Amino acid sequence: MSKKNIVQKILSEHCKDGDVENIGSDIGIKIDQCLTQDSTGTMAWLEFESLNLDKIKSELAVSYCDHTSLGFKGESTDDHVFLRTIAAKYGAIYSKAGNGVCHQIHYERFGVPGKTLLGSDSHTPTAGGLGLLAIGAGGMDVAVAMGGGLFYLKNPKVLKVNLTGDLPWGSDAKDVILEVLRRISVTGAVNKVIEYTGKGVLSLSIPQRATITNMGAETGATSSIFPADEITKTFLAQQGRADCFQGLSPDDGAIYQEEIDINLFNLQPMIAMPYSPDNVKKVSEVIGEPVDQVVIGSCTNGSYREIKIAAEMLKNKKINPNIDCIVVPGSRQVQQMSLQDGSIATLVNAGARIIDPGCGPCIGMGFVPGDGQFSLRTVNRNWQGRGGNKQSKLGLCSVQVAVASAITGQIADPRTLKNVYYKDPVSFIIDDSQLLFPPKDKKIDIKRAANIVPLKSQIPLPDKIQAKVTIKVENGISTDDILPAGPLTQHLRSNLPAISQFVFYYIDHSFAKRCLENNGGIIIAGENYGQGSSREHAALAPKELGIKAVVAKSFARIHRDNLINVGIVPLLSDTNLFNDGDPLEINLKNFSKITIKNTNTNNSITAEHNLSEREIEILKAGGILAYTKQIEGS
Repeated sequence: MSKKNIVQKILSEHCKDGDVENIGSDIGIKIDQCLTQDSTGTMAWLEFESLNLDKIKSELAVSYCDHTSLGFKGESTDDHVFLRTIAAKYGAIYSKAGNGVCHQIHYERFGVPGKTLLGSDSHTPTAGGLGLLAIGAGGMDVAVAMGGGLFYLKNPKVLKVNLTGDLPWGSDAKDVILEVLRRISVTGAVNKVIEYTGKGVLSLSIPQRATITNMGAETGATSSIFPADEITKTFLAQQGRADCFQGLSPDDGAIYQEEIDINLFNLQPMIAMPYSPDNVKKVSEVIGEPVDQVVIGSCTNGSYREIKIAAEMLKNKKINPNIDCIVVPGSRQVQQMSLQDGSIATLVNAGARIIDPGCGPCIGMGFVPGDGQFSLRTVNRNWQGRGGNKQSKLGLCSVQVAVASAITGQIADPRTLKNVYYKDPVSFIIDDSQLLFPPKDKKIDIKRAANIVPLKSQIPLPDKIQAKVTIKVENGISTDDILPAGPLTQHLRSNLPAISQFVFYYIDHSFAKRCLENNGGIIIAGENYGQGSSREHAALAPKELGIKAVVAKSFARIHRDNLINVGIVPLLSDTNLFNDGDPLEINLKNFSKITIKNTNTNNSITAEHNLSEREIEILKAGGILAYTKQIEGS
C-alpha cells in the first residue's frame, strides 16, 4: 500500500495481528493511551483487576470523573474514592470531579498526534481532532488494552470528507457534522473511519475539529480524524505541549473507499430536531418554534472558544425571561480562562446559570426538561429520554444558534445578530493540580464501599440455549433504551444486581421480573440494536438477568462487541419470525450452522452471524475476561 491515508498510516504502525490492506478483516492493534470515566470506569477497573496484573501496561491511562461529578448520590462519591485509589495502585492518572469532561481534558492535556487511544466512552473519537486514532469501546476492551492486550476491530473503510471554503458567520463546526449526518444518517459510517481533508480544514481550529470528531460517533463511525498540521502545532504550543507535535497528513493520491465534498461557505445554521441526531433541518425551516430551555457546553461544544463566543454574543443583552439557560464549561481550564477574561460574569449578567465542568445535563444529571418542553442543546444526542425525561424534546445545534434562541425565546437564526469573531489566546492557563499522578513505591489500599459489587466469573457457553423470548423491540433501540442513564441508575454503575432491575425500564417495567421468573431469556430486536453510548452496562445488566442471546436484524458496533465480551451471543435473522414468549432452542454446537427452533411449533430456521474465529472463541470461553486468562495461561 504505497499511497496511504492518515488512518492507514496509524493502523500500519500499530497493527500487530492481521492484514491492514484487507478491508473488512479483523485486525488487532496496539493501544497507546486509554481513558475511562466514572460512569463506565468502575466496571472497567474491576475488570482490569480481575486480570491479576501488577500495573497498567499501556503508555498512559487516565481515569476521569465527569458523569457523576456532582455526586447526586453517596454511591457515586464512593465510586470516585474507589477510582482514585485503584488508579493510584495500578499506575493510572486520576482526574478529580470538577476537572471537566474526559474528552475535553484529554485533547487539551494528553492527546498526541499519531497515537492510538481507546476509551470506555463512545465519544472518545473527540481526540481525533488532534490527529489521534481514538476509538470508543466497552470497558472490558479497555481493561484488556490497559493490560497490554491488543484491541480487535474490523479493518475499517475510510470515508473521505473533503472540505473547501470557510465557514460564514452564523455557521460553525456543529453544522459541518450535522450536514454529514443529514447526508449519511446514524448508520452511514458503521465500520468506517471518517477522515477530513482539503483546504477547508485549515480554517478550522482544534476545538472546532473536536466538535466534528466528537459527534461523528452519531454516524456509527469507528472513529473520525483530522490531519495534524500547523493548526495542531500551534494548539499544542498554547497548551505547553509543543514537544508532542508530529505532522500527519495523507499521501498525495491516497486511496479512500468513499468520498463526500462539503463547501463550508455554503453551510447554513442547522438543528437536529427530536428524536434523532440525523433529523437535521435548516434553522430557516423551523425558525420561530418555542424553546423552553437552552444548554450550552458539553464535550461537543464546551471549549473556551464556545464559551467566549456565547459571552460575546450576550454582551449587553438578556436571555429571554421564559428561558432557563445553563452553561457547562468543558473543563476546568475552560472555566479558568472564562473567569479570567470576564466571560463568566457576562453570561451570569445576561441571565445564564453556570455549573461545574462535567457531563451534567447531557445525560440527564440535573436540568432535566419538563414534560412536553423543548430543550435546545449544544450536546451530541437527542433520543427520546436522553435528557432524563422521555416526555421532553431535545434539539441539537451550535452555540450561535443556542444563544440566538435563548435571547428570543424561540428558534432563531444567529445571522440576524451582530457578527462575533473569536481569536485564540496566545496561551492557555495550565493548572494540572486536579490531576493526581500515581505515587511511586507506595503501598496503596483500594477503598471499596458496599455498593461496589465484585464481578462474577464468566462461565463457558453451552452447546445449546433453551429459553423464552423475554422481549421483542423495534428498530433503533439505543443503549439508553436498554439501560437508562441519568439519576435513575447513575449511582448504581458498580452494582450489577441493583442496576439490572432497570433494564428496558421505560419500555417494559416488568422485564427484569420476567427474566428472573424465566431464568433469563432471549431478546429479539430490529435494525441497529444498541446504537449510541459505549455503555457496556447495557450488555452486563441483561447478562446479570440471565439473557443468553440477542437475535437482531443488525447491531451497532460497540454494543455488538460488548455482547460478545460479556458472553451473550449476537445472532442475525429475520426477527419477524419471532414473538414475545416464544420458547426457543438455539443450537450452538456448530457455529457454521446455527439453528433456532421454536419448540412450540417445531419450526426451525438457520441464523446468521458475522463472528470471527476469535469472537467465537471468546463466546465459548464465556467472555473476553475468561478468554484473556486462557490465552495468558496457555
